[in-house]
Amino acid sequence: MSARTARTRLLAATTVALAAFALTACDNGKGVRDEGPSAASHSSAQPTGSTADGDTKAKPAGETGGSTAAPKGATTAGTSGGSGSAGKNGTGTTATRNPACNGANSKTTATEVSRPLNHLLLTVTNTGAKNCDLTGYPIARFGEAQSVPPVAESTHPQAVVTLAPGESGYAGVLLSAADGSGGNGYTAKTLVVGFAKGSSATPALPAKGVYVDDKLTVTYWQQSLDDALAY
Repeated sequence: MSARTARTRLLAATTVALAAFALTACDNGKGVRDEGPSAASHSSAQPTGSTADGDTKAKPAGETGGSTAAPKGATTAGTSGGSGSAGKNGTGTTATRNPACNGANSKTTATEVSRPLNHLLLTVTNTGAKNCDLTGYPIARFGEAQSVPPVAESTHPQAVVTLAPGESGYAGVLLSAADGSGGNGYTAKTLVVGFAKGSSATPALPAKGVYVDDKLTVTYWQQSLDDALAY
């Protein structure tokens, strides 16, 4: 290779190096061309729950999107109605009682009957404008007696006797033993009939009075006259 050729190549190499140096002057000095900030460099990580416009508020635990967690058992569709059965008397139904039949809303009569022997029939008639319940048995006090006769438990009705206005209920009274086996007998001319609730009644007895002894017994109030005299 001649000296001329060598010089020519050296000159060319120098020219290329200078051109490369000139291009490097536009770099950032680190070998990377600076083309300005990227779009990603302008955005920073948003905190959880922040909004796009930068209005960021910390949310309490369990709260999302501005909603508050409903209390346990609450509904989100409004208030639900109660499940109790009002007025339920512990049975699941609403119980209504009629007023008790007594001396204030009924009329009581006492009638001596021929059959069965030595029996008196008590009749209670509803004189009010509403139904009344004739419960229990007559608390009968004859004359000046210090006690009232017992009730025959075998006569307990299957249901409460309810009297509509104008209707009657009944009770039988065994006055004395038919075979004369009773003792402590006497003739009573007055009678007071008490009820389970309310005022009593004073039905009239026959003018001659009625004879009673220690066999004196009453039945429960009955819906039927025949049931009252069956004892």
